[in-house]
Amino acid sequence: MLEAHIVKARPDFTVDVRLSLARGAGLAIFGASGAGKSTVLSCIAGLETPEAGAIRFAGTTLYPPALALNRRPLAYLTQRDLLFPHLSVGANVCFGLPSPNLDGAAKWVDELKHRLGLGPIWSASAGRISGGQARRVALARMLARRPPLVLLDEPFVALDRPLIGDLTRALAEWQRTIGFTLIAVDHRREILERLCPRAIAIEHGRVVQEGAWSDLAAAPATPALARLLAPD
Repeated sequence: MLEAHIVKARPDFTVDVRLSLARGAGLAIFGASGAGKSTVLSCIAGLETPEAGAIRFAGTTLYPPALALNRRPLAYLTQRDLLFPHLSVGANVCFGLPSPNLDGAAKWVDELKHRLGLGPIWSASAGRISGGQARRVALARMLARRPPLVLLDEPFVALDRPLIGDLTRALAEWQRTIGFTLIAVDHRREILERLCPRAIAIEHGRVVQEGAWSDLAAAPATPALARLLAPD
């Protein structure tokens, strides 16, 4: 179970968001650019420290006090791949695994390698691969440790639709397999709907509506939300 109340001041407003999520469930945080979505994820991940509130996941207190980054039971995929360019693709994927050669870990890494089409570039330098390939490598590295909590911050920015479709299908399959809890942030409804059946919509750091996507679309709480939910 994830229980979070996050209060964090931004230059133009204060983010004040509460959310609750059962283990293994998925939740989308939806809103326009600059609404405070990434701040929520950053506080859960530990890259920023809230000014008030509390965050707990699976019996572990993440805040307060702020738990060290390396002790947080989560993986965070940001908009930037942050690969090690001097290492191979395979070394990037396995980076941080305590025992990558153990049978169970090796089988899981092999599944990620083949499902994400990384075999042909496995030995290539991460500094010499394309942007779409780098995104797949970052996704594989994030999942290699089988994290119980996965945070996605606009994970498919600048990718084409076929690749986005393939990656969202893969994530949905692995969420069922691993059973990780998922929070995904984006301003594009069509991406979030593939990952999370439930959403909270935020504007200027506040939750304005929450529920299933069909509920949000049927009666948007604000004009701004109605515009975001309107079909292209």
